[in-house]
Amino acid sequence: MKLNYKQYSSEGEPLLVLHGLFGSYSNWGWQCRQLASDFAVYGLDLRNHGGSPHSDEMDYPNMARDVLEFMDDHGIARCHILGHSMGGKTAMQVALSAPERVERLVVADIAPVAYEGQHDSILAGLKAIDTARIGSRNEADVILAEYEPDELVRQFLLTNLIRQTDGTFGWRINLAVLTSHYDRLREGLMAGRFDGPVLFVKGALSNYITEQHREAILQRFSQARIKVIQHTGHWLHAEKPQTFYRIVHGFLKPGSEPEDVA
Repeated sequence: MKLNYKQYSSEGEPLLVLHGLFGSYSNWGWQCRQLASDFAVYGLDLRNHGGSPHSDEMDYPNMARDVLEFMDDHGIARCHILGHSMGGKTAMQVALSAPERVERLVVADIAPVAYEGQHDSILAGLKAIDTARIGSRNEADVILAEYEPDELVRQFLLTNLIRQTDGTFGWRINLAVLTSHYDRLREGLMAGRFDGPVLFVKGALSNYITEQHREAILQRFSQARIKVIQHTGHWLHAEKPQTFYRIVHGFLKPGSEPEDVA
């Protein structure tokens, strides 16, 4: 699959940035622009998201193959990868499937384990929006508010609601496939091992990475480190952008890695 992308710079070692569920590379624009001062940064839209093609298949092996195909198409033999949430699992899967292609790996607030359904109400809310009947995003927001109380989360989700050429609204994401394959996105990752440098960045207020996940992380990533950003949740790169950037830059730039955090 040919993924939609934006190249932010061409100088330096290549760095791929992978967004999370319901996102797109545009959600990572500030981080990509900052990192572009030292790396050849590519922001990718994963399948069924953003401007990338839709597919009836949605799982981590397929998404990892998409990323490897992107690397092949752009002559990238090895690269750094930064991934958040679903994109973090995809990044881990690339490293486990083709460890020789990954230099350094940054995983933002996700572990290589199976999770309970944390987006069921959001998916129900998105499906409750009849795109043929609404006339504005405000109307969609009123419906979605019955399922998701956080206004900032709703604003993020509704970036996927776009006006089509005939004037009606439609979903940029492949909502039907994301719903039907949600169980696949919650699964743990396949067995494998990556012995290169890996940094897990955790939001202190998030439960996506816990002490119980440490063994599963180290089984697959022998050099894994964990850095915690205080007073942040799952959206740590947006809540504390400067702090997140400094941690990632320090890890990816030789000689300035962050200290270990338990």
